[in-house]
Amino acid sequence: MVPFNEERIAGVIPDYQTVRDSRRPVAPLTKRQKWDLALKETIDPFNIASAALTAGWAMIDNQTPKYGEGAAAYAKRFAAAQGDFASQNFFSAGLFATVFHQDPRYFRMGPEEDIARRVAYSISRLGIARQDSGKLAFNACNIFGMILGIAASNAYYPSASRTGTVMVGRMGTSLMGGAIGNLMSEFWPDVQKILHRKKQETD
Repeated sequence: MVPFNEERIAGVIPDYQTVRDSRRPVAPLTKRQKWDLALKETIDPFNIASAALTAGWAMIDNQTPKYGEGAAAYAKRFAAAQGDFASQNFFSAGLFATVFHQDPRYFRMGPEEDIARRVAYSISRLGIARQDSGKLAFNACNIFGMILGIAASNAYYPSASRTGTVMVGRMGTSLMGGAIGNLMSEFWPDVQKILHRKKQETD
């Protein structure tokens, strides 16, 4: 069985980390596969384009990281955005997933449950992970990977963007992004089925 989901949300957003049907037995990822997942996420064209857009947005009003203005400043912001994404991926899906024997994938609950429960489940996965053994545990690979990735940015962020307030803000943004990503992974297959059904009805 292929360990990664190659389908894309809305045809463009990579969804490698999602197990769409977790009712079936799913083999845990090997150490190599965990590092492969981190790499696939990091070099995906959509995520690189997202880093480019993030850098452009940060240019507006000289937002964090505060590199100033101009082409050189944009290049630094792009490198920082890509560095942020890469470091969190490699710490979470690679290093800590291996050290703590956790599966960094999102195991979808599916349409058998009601929407409210699925929403709560999706958000709760930020703090709850599946061990390689199949048991549930504190999501150390996600939380510690996020914290260490943000801390690592101090090596390339300018001093004005290394304050405690900025770091906390970035933590909140990362958690929000993770929650949105889980919700999309949980519900996109349902939307996909609805769109497919409507297309068949109009053909």
